[in-house]
Amino acid sequence: MLTIGDTTRHGRRDFLRVGGLAGGVLTLPGLVRGGAPLSSGNRPVTDKSVIFLFLHGGPSQIETFDPKMTAPAEIRSATGEVQTAIPGVTFGASFPELARRADRFTVVRSFATGDGNHDIKPVVGKDTFGANLGSAYAAVAGGVNPDTSLPSNVLLFPRAVDPEAGPGQANFGRFNSNGPFGAGAIPFQPEGDTGLRADMRINLPLARVNDRRSLLTAFDAARVVGDEAGGLDSTRERAFTVLTSGIGDAFDLSKEDARTVARYDTATRVNVAAIDKKWNNHKHYADNARTLGKLLLLARRLCERGAGFVTVTTNFVWDMHADVNNATMREGMSYMAPPLDHAVSAFLDDVRARGLEDKILLVACGEMGRTPKINRNGGRDHWGGLAPLLLAGGGLRMGQVIGQSARDAGTPATNPIRIPHLLGTVMHTLFDVGRLRVARGVGREVMQLADLEPIPGLHG
Repeated sequence: MLTIGDTTRHGRRDFLRVGGLAGGVLTLPGLVRGGAPLSSGNRPVTDKSVIFLFLHGGPSQIETFDPKMTAPAEIRSATGEVQTAIPGVTFGASFPELARRADRFTVVRSFATGDGNHDIKPVVGKDTFGANLGSAYAAVAGGVNPDTSLPSNVLLFPRAVDPEAGPGQANFGRFNSNGPFGAGAIPFQPEGDTGLRADMRINLPLARVNDRRSLLTAFDAARVVGDEAGGLDSTRERAFTVLTSGIGDAFDLSKEDARTVARYDTATRVNVAAIDKKWNNHKHYADNARTLGKLLLLARRLCERGAGFVTVTTNFVWDMHADVNNATMREGMSYMAPPLDHAVSAFLDDVRARGLEDKILLVACGEMGRTPKINRNGGRDHWGGLAPLLLAGGGLRMGQVIGQSARDAGTPATNPIRIPHLLGTVMHTLFDVGRLRVARGVGREVMQLADLEPIPGLHG
């Protein structure tokens, strides 16, 4: 169904709901008026995309990519280690597939997020002006890709691929915040759970969406929405193009080769029925196992078809205190590591086979790391002094370890890599920064992000 509506709950924004996009919500100003790209032919964007895989909850730097097996028992990896394809470099033993592909991505061992707070600061925080980082991209590139009509900035929660999954969490920050970047930069969220209530709806059967006259009549009937959006008559043709361009196929995994879907499947990597229900987060563990691979596959499909920035998150699952909510390090890693190991490995193989390895940058990190010492219950607590960071593709230098940690994996032993460095790398991947500096109409906040120093050793 097509739904055009207005919601006063969030400042009288206007929404357009498209059944072909799995119930996703597109802001009407963003698609038909706001977020228009800079002058065609002189756009300072590159032909690259970024997938930001946010590992919500704070994964351990030790059990992932810095196992410290010569340290005392209370420090070293609770899961052991595995040799990687890079001589002398080991990962936590829960990542055998990634270990075999270590020459195809880069790990940063000196990444410090700065504090141990539960939030979403690497992708939405003070360093991004309170906006999803993808909103800075969409503010320049436009709310939709002008060539494919696909939304430029997309947000994927588990329900994007599994309607039975839990709702997207917003307890620690709003992934769909656009901050100062305008309505057209709001991330498109292809799932029904948006927390937004439409007060006025116009419904059309999907068959009639193909009828241009019926669609435009529906827009005319919603003239009040057009008035608030700045004049719908002058922009309805663009909205119609967005709706009828076939972009729904990009969000439909049934259109993907069944063998590829099976390759990404992470549901078989964890015995979901055996997840201990004494942990309050057991449903999140299960959702992560069932959906992570499909989310990465969907993200690849979207980037391949013109999306510039895709945020992927599978809710709050990496918080391994060994308390009433969260499993111990050893047990928690048995739930969380196999899906991540398999999904990212499938992605690396897939983009290489499709010739997209240099076109898509994958970033994977959380909001913090875990304490160097395992607590008395077998977990690790919040820690802002060091955190894991993985980057793959984007035409950057791969197959290396950047930075080193102290002997207890609690602080950087070399120059720390901080969130602004990561943001700089993302911006330099998405934009031709030289052209961006001389382009007209680029906001101050975008330029401040673009001027951040990238992670040393990745570029050039």
